[in-house]
Amino acid sequence: MENYKFSQNRKCEYFPCHKTNNPDKFNCLFCYCPLYALKDKCGGNFRYNEKGIKDCTNCLAPHGEKGYEHVMSHIKEVLDLGKLDTKR
Repeated sequence: MENYKFSQNRKCEYFPCHKTNNPDKFNCLFCYCPLYALKDKCGGNFRYNEKGIKDCTNCLAPHGEKGYEHVMSHIKEVLDLGKLDTKR
């Protein structure tokens, strides 16, 4: 069944938070993308604005039908960011 891979909140005032041609399949599970901190290694469609801030406005990677799989394929990299540097 794997229902844990998809969640949608149509009552959210921001739904959908990105432009999409298929709001019925818009996945809200990763409302705040856990891959944001990976910068250019997230695998999504982003850009850096004139202030150097990552802008994910055009990214649907975590919100599409395979969004869960996309995030999970990069999650080890995110977890590694939180590890202590023991090489000191």
